[in-house]
Amino acid sequence: MVAGLALLCCLLWGSSYPAIKGGYELFGLVASDLPGKLVFAGWRFAGAGLMVLLLARLLGKRLGGQGRLGAFQLTVLGLAQTTLQYVFFYLGLAYTTGVKGAIMNATATFFSVLIAHWVYHNDRLTHAKSWGCLIGFAGVMVVNLRGGADGLLGGFSWMGEGSVVLAAFILAASSIYGKQLSRQMDPMVMTGWQLLIGGLALLLLGWLTGGELHRSSPLAWGLLVYLALLSAVAFSLWSLLLKHNRVSQVTIYNFTVPVFGAALSALFLGEQLLDWHYLAALILVCLGIWLVTRESRRA
Repeated sequence: MVAGLALLCCLLWGSSYPAIKGGYELFGLVASDLPGKLVFAGWRFAGAGLMVLLLARLLGKRLGGQGRLGAFQLTVLGLAQTTLQYVFFYLGLAYTTGVKGAIMNATATFFSVLIAHWVYHNDRLTHAKSWGCLIGFAGVMVVNLRGGADGLLGGFSWMGEGSVVLAAFILAASSIYGKQLSRQMDPMVMTGWQLLIGGLALLLLGWLTGGELHRSSPLAWGLLVYLALLSAVAFSLWSLLLKHNRVSQVTIYNFTVPVFGAALSALFLGEQLLDWHYLAALILVCLGIWLVTRESRRA
């Protein structure tokens, strides 16, 4: 049961890469239209937050009562984990492929390990974790290899791949902060509020900078609803899995996100996946994540 639900979450997260790229095209959002992308992301996450809070309420959970400190903490979490992270994530996907974005966003796992080393006394770096981080980052280097005059990192751009990696770092740092908050409030309620707060901030930021969804169709709005739904379902299931199981039993399945993301991007967007550097990077990233989490599974 745990494996099936965890894999479903990872499949949903992986499917967001081609869905976001497809949404850009359907709404006529060109690469330089960051305000429009912020509006697009804002509708997605505000909708996802409302879905999660509605589900939490149906399950009998109390949505309020966190107090002023709790409200402030939820606001900080929402602005970091949703708003700031997805400003860079959506910007990055506009300037890179879904395949590369899926692989490079997996660096969040390695950032989490490195940050946890400094935050938790019982979660120090080990030889296996260190090798896992090195191998995983090697995969990120490989995916950006390009021959010719461009040199070693000719396939890398700060606007594209750089933004995706920065988004992964923000996700890792804010997730550790969220783990601290989940000790004092229900994880599902926490997730719903942070998605809603972060989504509304994205909407406001997009509108203030002149963003709008220029053209639309039933397919475009249907895709946006799907993105909101996948976030609501995946985050809700993930929070329940983490509540009732050891963290290490659940997070081991994170390695499938770049696999699903890269494969689905190749399938639906027609992007190349069979190039040697994509396949090698995917293998290295998955191997790195496996090494990082192997020791925890044995505990």
